[in-house]
Amino acid sequence: MLDVSFLSGIDLFKHLPDSCLEAFEKGSEVLNCRAGHLFFQPEQTGRVLFVLETGSVRTFRTYGDRKLTIARLQPPTVFGVIGCFGKGKYHSSAEALEASRVRMIPRDRIQALLECAPQVAHKLVDLMSERCVHFLHKMETLALKGLIPRVATLLLERAEYGVVAGMTHKDMADHLAVHRESITATLGELRRAGIIRIERKTIRILHRERLERATQE
Repeated sequence: MLDVSFLSGIDLFKHLPDSCLEAFEKGSEVLNCRAGHLFFQPEQTGRVLFVLETGSVRTFRTYGDRKLTIARLQPPTVFGVIGCFGKGKYHSSAEALEASRVRMIPRDRIQALLECAPQVAHKLVDLMSERCVHFLHKMETLALKGLIPRVATLLLERAEYGVVAGMTHKDMADHLAVHRESITATLGELRRAGIIRIERKTIRILHRERLERATQE
């Protein structure tokens, strides 16, 4: 059964009557998938709206043998929005980062929702615009920053209580669209400078202020 209260917690569906939300139940399917599951790739035509209920998903672009992460999504949220409009061709890929539960709502159900609640169309456009701006900002950052500032920025973004856990050198390389060897060398420079300490499966920030300064270099 579709949890109407869960959907109403997503900004896109807030303040909609239960009758509209309950219409989603008809024809929707739930996918329980493992880490690495690929939901779509560029040039594929969309047929559903994806609702992330549990787990995490990332959208990315592939350049040769490298992947540039566009966004890491946490529940509750939606993705694959572009598949609900026009020709509905995707321009990026989406994959599960861990075991996830994703509800797939058919495109015709979304069209019915837009008739029931036209204001959702504005929210969908706003969401796509916001994610487009996020992607352009990321590309600008990649173009303007050297690798040390980019790595420093990533460490600060992912740190919890001064520790970055569960992120391998390959994960960082994929996120920043660089080679793993470059990440290893950059982390080595930060370690030798006494800014971080590399431990087993974790990176500990020793001097946050210096790391913050490194983002501006």
